[in-house]
Amino acid sequence: MLAYILRRFLQVIPVFFGSTLLIFFLVFAMPGDPILALFGDKTPSPQLLEQIRDQYHLNEPFLVQYFYYMLGIFQGNMGVTFSGQSVNDVLARTLPVTARLAVMAIAIEFVLSIIVGTVSALRKGKLVDHVSLIIALIFLAIPIFVMCFLAQYFLAIQWGWFKPTVGANNDWGDLWLPAIVLGLSLYATSMRLMRGSVIETLNQDWVRTAYSKGLPKSRVIPVHVLRNSLIPVITNSATNFGVLLVGATVTEAIFNIPGVGNTLFQATLRHEGPTIVSFVTVFVIIYVLVNLAVDLLYGLLDPRIRYA
Repeated sequence: MLAYILRRFLQVIPVFFGSTLLIFFLVFAMPGDPILALFGDKTPSPQLLEQIRDQYHLNEPFLVQYFYYMLGIFQGNMGVTFSGQSVNDVLARTLPVTARLAVMAIAIEFVLSIIVGTVSALRKGKLVDHVSLIIALIFLAIPIFVMCFLAQYFLAIQWGWFKPTVGANNDWGDLWLPAIVLGLSLYATSMRLMRGSVIETLNQDWVRTAYSKGLPKSRVIPVHVLRNSLIPVITNSATNFGVLLVGATVTEAIFNIPGVGNTLFQATLRHEGPTIVSFVTVFVIIYVLVNLAVDLLYGLLDPRIRYA
């Protein structure tokens, strides 16, 4: 087990350098001058332009810029935005907001997919199964921005169950509405995975053996069937968690959430290389660690899995 964990941590090193180098190159290759874009319609003096370019090493070749960036990373400094803010401060301010939103959305998706997927599998071919599949397909087909506006209009404005926007005060309670929208948008795939996994597990010989030994359904389903059916759902939820960290841009914009998605989108428009690469670097590390935790969880859910 320890050797497996060590190997997985060592895999983070090439992933870290490869992802930062690739993202840094893509930012470097973007057309336009990010410094000129800062001034809008105004025309700065050539001396000021050169001073700012020298400050951010924009006159240096690509590999030199990357070297300066990595040097700052290993010193704990992710750089400075073009507006003069520390990227460390920006990340510390926005990441907890998006992390809370992602955790709540994944929890909603996970609980709904397990309950509905299991009931649908146990009632395969019946009315409950057909209705749950149709509802899942509806959630899968509706674009996320449409779901956001519908939830905002009906649940917040018309019925007053939630706040229509989040804003600066964004504790757990304020994020319920966008979390529900994101959770429902992800729920369909996980529910179908859970349904298929439960159906497959129910047809296994060892499940029939458990029934033949006289074990009640109340024990066979939660202890034997569900435990071995959770692996694909957990894998999908772990993937969704990483996606939500960077992919909730539309939801954050509609609900006015000052999170990572909005910040990363604005940084992309301004060609802020340090901000973009630093955010992506943190996401890569979080994504790898989450997947490592999921891999270790497999062994607890299924004793047949061993890490040799």
